[in-house]
Amino acid sequence: MKPMKRTTLTVPRDLIDELVKATGAKNKTQAVILAIQDEIKSRKKERIRQMAGHLEFTQDADEIRHGDHRLG
Repeated sequence: MKPMKRTTLTVPRDLIDELVKATGAKNKTQAVILAIQDEIKSRKKERIRQMAGHLEFTQDADEIRHGDHRLG
């Protein structure tokens, strides 16, 4: 894991307490890290969903399944 960066935030206590309970985290730091990771994952999934119907595949299913023909 990369080194941590210390950051000071002002967050309502009841919100942090609820976050700790909701995530099952051991402490506030772990709860915030889990929430941030979950938000990033959620946004990435949404971007992928938005691409539906906008991608064009140039290989058929067999080529995809059985490897890249360019590798010989």
